[in-house]
Amino acid sequence: MPSRQTAPATAMTRADGGLVRVLVVDDEPNLTELLSMALRYEGWEVRTAASGIQAVRAAKEFGPDAVVLDMMLPDFDGMEVLRRMRADDPNVPVLFLTAKDAVEDRVAGLTAGGDDYVTKPFSLEEVVARLRALMRRTAVTADESDSLLVVGDLTMDEDSHEVARGGTEIQLTATEFELLRYLMRNPRRVLSKAQILDRVWNYDFGGQANVVELYISYLRKKIDVGRAPMIHTMRGVGYVLKPAE
Repeated sequence: MPSRQTAPATAMTRADGGLVRVLVVDDEPNLTELLSMALRYEGWEVRTAASGIQAVRAAKEFGPDAVVLDMMLPDFDGMEVLRRMRADDPNVPVLFLTAKDAVEDRVAGLTAGGDDYVTKPFSLEEVVARLRALMRRTAVTADESDSLLVVGDLTMDEDSHEVARGGTEIQLTATEFELLRYLMRNPRRVLSKAQILDRVWNYDFGGQANVVELYISYLRKKIDVGRAPMIHTMRGVGYVLKPAE
């Protein structure tokens, strides 16, 4: 069973000063209650759902800043819930809960567009820490000044999360945005997979550096397809972003 928290962390609020909103989706009532108590202990507003249909409806009504989503639900799986929620809010960060241990199953959730995962059984502290990391990526709190990153014809507004290349807007998921931001903050610098894992995912991904390759491929499809490439692979070393030549 998940362990209980022992002390509250630093308060976290929305950019408008309101309470952070988290939607918890799981069909196990005891687990849902424990998660809800832990998240409310952080000072966050929590809503729960026990099925995929309830989750999609709650996401539309509640407008969560993050979602804790079980992979296995009684009506349809978490990846279908994710697809439907992202149709309404393409940027909402999602933390998958899974009882499966295989690395392939964990990566499947990320491949489907999830931003992170925890494997049952987990600690409540871990879930809170992961959610905090996800919400920092999507700028739930506004604690930095306006910042515009520019590399060649690629621009990123870190406050509004608007990304464009050559004036054409590009839609990114929360994780894609964080990965591109890291690359744009380090133009012409070769970044290793280990560095990217540590900065973007904030923890050791069990040596599964292929998740970096996966998300680099996602970025390339959105940033480079049909244009002169900006993201380059330095074989055996890592990746580098530089203005197109």
